[in-house]
Amino acid sequence: MSNILHNATVDTLLERRSIRKFKPKPLSNDIVETLETVAQHAASSQFLNDWSAIRITDPATKKRLAEIGGQPYIATAPLLYVFVLDEHRNAAIAASKGVETASDEFTLNGSYRYTQAQNDAVLALHAMETAAYSLGLGCVILGSLLNDVSALIDLLNLPEYTYPVLGLAIGKPDQNPALKPRMPRSMQFFENEYPSNNETLLAGLRDFDEEVHQYYDLRNTERPVDTFSDQIASNAVDSGVTSKTVAPNAKRQGFRLER
Repeated sequence: MSNILHNATVDTLLERRSIRKFKPKPLSNDIVETLETVAQHAASSQFLNDWSAIRITDPATKKRLAEIGGQPYIATAPLLYVFVLDEHRNAAIAASKGVETASDEFTLNGSYRYTQAQNDAVLALHAMETAAYSLGLGCVILGSLLNDVSALIDLLNLPEYTYPVLGLAIGKPDQNPALKPRMPRSMQFFENEYPSNNETLLAGLRDFDEEVHQYYDLRNTERPVDTFSDQIASNAVDSGVTSKTVAPNAKRQGFRLER
């Protein structure tokens, strides 16, 4: 990284790592307001503001989220959010302006708006996460909350035209994990077009596999993690946990992803 330019923002992003153990000290209202305001300043496609975030303060709800995610530390996170793609609010606004939400012309429940809102929710979460790191806090993004989307929808009372995207746990770090290796830049950044052969695409994979294999995750310090290639092969086979539930749960929430 000898040619990288450094400033406070760049260094914050380069030092980003997931924190799964937090000190029990609660975060101040000023911090909460700051993080939420920063999230609101993330980019929003077409200025639709089509996301929301639910701040979880009830201990019983935190405990249930920990059960859904299979991660006990979720229950003790000082600050916890679930980010939601949200066309419910916009549908209500449109209806108040005379738009017939049951018509075929209604687009807020289609696949394009669904994806658009999902992207906006992720951008807002990332803005909040980066701001938290810049304030000396630690975070972990919680994709595990999607292990049981139906239960999550029920728990959070999510209305029509909403869908959970990701969770975010924030607090003062009580651990210092090593930085996780990153893929060679040449394997992720291409010029003008995508590589036409896999030999070019996978150049550098052997060295990256070895680097990843030498990384020790604090969640299991007894052994190094599997190589990147082995992890990809394992995840390439559908576990049935989430992928088969997206369409039915989206339909339950009023989305028509075939449109």
